[in-house]
Amino acid sequence: MCKLFGAFDLPGLYEDGDIVIGGVFPIYNKELEGNNSFRTTPARSQCASFDLRAFRWMQIMIFAIKEINQDPTILPNVTLGYRIHDSCASPSQALKAALTLMNGQEKQIAEFNCKEDSPIPAIIGESGSSQSITIARAVASFGISMVSYFSTCACLSNKQEYPTFFRTVPSDLFQAEALAQLVEHFGWTWIGTIGGDNEYGRYGIQAFRELVEQAGVCIAFSEIVLRTYSKERILKIVDIIKMSTAKVILAFASEGDLYPLLKEIVHQNITGIQWIASEAWITAARPSTKQNFKSLGGVIGFASHKMAIPEFKPFLMNLRPTTYSTGGFENAFWEAMFGCTFNTGTSVLSTKKCTGYENLLKLNHSFFDVTQLRVSYNVYKAVYAIAHGLHSLLFCEDELMGVYLCANVSNIKPWQLLQHLKEIRFTNRLGEHVYFDPNGDPTASYDIINWQENQNGLVEHVTVGYFDASAARGKQFMINEDSIIWHGNQTRVPRSVCSESCPPGARKAVQNGQHICCFDCIPCAEGEISNTTDSLECIKCPLEYWSSDDGQRCVLKEIEFLSFEDTMGIILMTVALFGAFITLIIASIFLYHKDTPIVKANNSELSFLLLFSLVFCFLCSLTFIGKPSVWSCVLRHTLFSITFVLCMSCLLAKTIVVLMAFKATVPQNNPMKWFGPLQQRLIVCAGTFTQVLICVIWLVVSPPFPTKYLQYHNAKVILECNVGSPIAFYCVLGYIGILSCLCFVLAFLARKLPGNFNEAKLITFSMLIFCAVWLTFIPAYVSSPGKYTVAVEIFAILSSSFGLLFCIFGPKCYIMLFRPEKNTKRNLMGKLPSKKL
Repeated sequence: MCKLFGAFDLPGLYEDGDIVIGGVFPIYNKELEGNNSFRTTPARSQCASFDLRAFRWMQIMIFAIKEINQDPTILPNVTLGYRIHDSCASPSQALKAALTLMNGQEKQIAEFNCKEDSPIPAIIGESGSSQSITIARAVASFGISMVSYFSTCACLSNKQEYPTFFRTVPSDLFQAEALAQLVEHFGWTWIGTIGGDNEYGRYGIQAFRELVEQAGVCIAFSEIVLRTYSKERILKIVDIIKMSTAKVILAFASEGDLYPLLKEIVHQNITGIQWIASEAWITAARPSTKQNFKSLGGVIGFASHKMAIPEFKPFLMNLRPTTYSTGGFENAFWEAMFGCTFNTGTSVLSTKKCTGYENLLKLNHSFFDVTQLRVSYNVYKAVYAIAHGLHSLLFCEDELMGVYLCANVSNIKPWQLLQHLKEIRFTNRLGEHVYFDPNGDPTASYDIINWQENQNGLVEHVTVGYFDASAARGKQFMINEDSIIWHGNQTRVPRSVCSESCPPGARKAVQNGQHICCFDCIPCAEGEISNTTDSLECIKCPLEYWSSDDGQRCVLKEIEFLSFEDTMGIILMTVALFGAFITLIIASIFLYHKDTPIVKANNSELSFLLLFSLVFCFLCSLTFIGKPSVWSCVLRHTLFSITFVLCMSCLLAKTIVVLMAFKATVPQNNPMKWFGPLQQRLIVCAGTFTQVLICVIWLVVSPPFPTKYLQYHNAKVILECNVGSPIAFYCVLGYIGILSCLCFVLAFLARKLPGNFNEAKLITFSMLIFCAVWLTFIPAYVSSPGKYTVAVEIFAILSSSFGLLFCIFGPKCYIMLFRPEKNTKRNLMGKLPSKKL
């Protein structure tokens, strides 16, 4: 048993049945901001701006349920009920509504008992993608199916994240493709975009932008809007529209989010713009009015196929306000229709009072037009899809399905309905075949809608074409241009380009800091050819080509990089392999003499680790030779930096051990106990891990990549690795420099310790050579062109590696091989006076 601690107390419509379907609609399209103190339980959210469009969506859900209950062919002897709540077009309110539906919180808290399954097997909603994402994430864990009628975000097709989500409206990927084909069809190369500041707008604009940019279209500006934006922010967007030279603007936002901007555009009498509308507002009644037509006339966009349901009109005409409540949805509908109020305490004297006896038949309102249902028809299909899924679940004909996918009306599991929804295929009474693909999406097809003014001055949504994503490529898009009325009641297709085409004998030159669609016309320059008479008369040769002597053709440039076949590459590769081979020989000598005093006295573990890193220092230079690729560019810099830091860390640990060993003069104060083998390993690991961390950040933020340089020679392409982030590259080198300087300083301080035991002199000399090599490397690296830059870098790596190898291990190998009599503990413990460095 569990206990319900509270309820959201949301307004809604209820009707009981054998099976209850949930519904979430944005009846009010704006949530008022509350003044939460975070000290007490927040009050119930208040919503404003009653939406007639969404109210009709809700009513057609109720209509469809009643129609199904009267149909003996589907769910016979089973009555469907409904629970409907308002989302206020807010994700937080939508989540509250979904939780209320799942928990059945319309009951009293004291009477509430947790059940194993939700009383709601499926939810119809929501219109906004942000709200649907919120609900879908909440209900997915419980296996509750959700069928949306207007959420088009492509992200909702991801079944990994939204496994129980279905929709009767196509994904925005198809709408973006349709919009891109529309723009390309009319030759608009310079357009502005306005998207909603939510998942719907951001994903839609992103998908559209990726498609049109491939076709050479430029985005003049890209702004975002939201219904809660301040007046100042709206005015800034309007100023951008007025200053822009783009004459075509795509608005990919919901009607509620876009309306404040459209209202301001009409208020400022901004004309001459051809608007492209997304599906969310192309058929909205509020902006398509006679008053707005001067600024918004000729809007073109895509919408779901329209459908007529004549039986729905009498149902709407029978709507009546409730007498027992002044806050119901029907009362708000009545107030919106007749411009009156049921609130007797209102202070606005000019607002007339509603009696409830007003006659709907006297109204000539588009709300009652049931001949062009689009979103409402999507709701209708969603209800029938759930009904057919329930019918398949309750009236299983295949006995092999057993108890898992068959159920009785009193014991329905939400996950069972989910499985049947995935498989439904039916033809509704209006003749449309309804089913869901593996992503829960329907077949994508749209009508192309154009706003036109009829003889009575009313704005009509005229169908001028269609887009069918299931058709063959090239036959998906059809439009009747002769039937389109553009902005300003023009019949000629508007132009929207940043710069006019260049005449023959000139080429396009992109203006500094502008898009590629904004260019100047200048004569053909060297490296370009001219063989046409249109705007592309001067054609620049591709990056790998250069113009011939006669300027009639492009010839292939020579690609230059340090290869293994070059003489210089062969020499450097041989030296690198030789260095690695010598290092392995020295490691073998140390391994053979690992039990001798000279190896033990100089910390054999660090010595072997240092030799191991030197092998990689030599071998990493090989990654600098050959044709640069993504992997070689990444490998050469990271391997070089990490191996050299490993060397420096080993030397640093060795130097610290020498210093600490000779400071241990008092038995009770022995600093070597803090610098034992474990601490030495930690020094090496910490030093190396820091460099690894820098490299990881480098690779994540801006990794090295191969690039072609053309500035060195007109007839050659220099192929090199770009470091990606210069800051990260200098951090890597700087960290190596810091460790080397620290090693040098500590080794220099320890140079006067007893010579027979002291390794600091060798480290000092090796660090001098190391620093000298890399200090001379910088000017040589900067001044060397082309492949010689890489050769200088390899030379610096090999020189410093040989310096470390011979200075540190050369004297020890000499003693082990040629003076074995000095390789004794007694000789090493002898305290001879050290010479000055």
